[in-house]
Amino acid sequence: MVIVTVSLGVWVSELMDQLQQALRSRHYSRRTEQAYSLWVRRFIRFHHVRHPATMGETEINAFLTHLAVEQHVSVSTQTQALSALLFLYRHVLNRPVGDLGEVIRAHKPRRLPVVLTREEVKAVLAHLDGDTWLMASLMYGAGLRLMECLRLRVQDIDFTRNEITVRNGKGGKDRLTMLPASIKPALKQQLKRAREVHERDLADGYGRVQLPDALGRKYPTAPAEWRWQWVFPQEKRWLNRATAEQGRHHVHETIVQRSVREAVRRAEVVKHAGCHTLRHSFATHLLESGYDIRTIQELLGHKDVNTTMIYTHVLNRGGHGVRSPVDGL
Repeated sequence: MVIVTVSLGVWVSELMDQLQQALRSRHYSRRTEQAYSLWVRRFIRFHHVRHPATMGETEINAFLTHLAVEQHVSVSTQTQALSALLFLYRHVLNRPVGDLGEVIRAHKPRRLPVVLTREEVKAVLAHLDGDTWLMASLMYGAGLRLMECLRLRVQDIDFTRNEITVRNGKGGKDRLTMLPASIKPALKQQLKRAREVHERDLADGYGRVQLPDALGRKYPTAPAEWRWQWVFPQEKRWLNRATAEQGRHHVHETIVQRSVREAVRRAEVVKHAGCHTLRHSFATHLLESGYDIRTIQELLGHKDVNTTMIYTHVLNRGGHGVRSPVDGL
């Protein structure tokens, strides 16, 4: 790769554009794109704004060691930083990374997920209403991640088969999970409201949503079709000031996160609980009800059953089924 001496802002911007194009051409998610861009920028700043093409294994080792020793990042964070740099060197700079030597790895603590009891879930849901109640109920009732819930489209809901299709979940995988019977009436009402919003947008000359990959170019009319619309559309349309184009995205995740945190506080639940806690609780409560681990693995979309096995440790926490000797005094 030829390096031209230009101002800092220009070459960094050009490198980020190249990284973005390489990620999108390989169908990485937008969140991965944002994370990888952040790590590349941090790597450049750590080495006093040197171009990555002038650096190699020694500088990567120093950066990863810095993250573990001085920043005290988790093992998953350090791994993500390494993945970002490996992608940069392999697919942008076209330079394979060799042996990194003795990298000091971040320590991986053995932590169990926070799980709410059924009574606590009920109390939290009681302090939610409207679409935030429905989204929280879906995360708990179907084991959805927050973004999986927000990115649901109309065609992903099958009321006849009582199924929800999760598309492009973690790891780029699709899966099926259940549609809880108790929330079907509320979900139908939500779809009715979403359709009214969509029809108003169409009447105003808009009503188009972004489609995954290149489907929007392959099927030009699809973005305006009802089946592709978000189940939980944003309140306001986005505006492209350059083209005057408008559209509607799904509800932003921070709205749901704030609502759930506030509901946890008002329910006087002392556990450090949030949206993902509802998914943990879904898995644990299914295990408590006697469902097998493989079924729960499929519903959660875990690649490895060992990931799902963490919930068996939650069940054993505190010695369930073992009588304390103090109770016999």
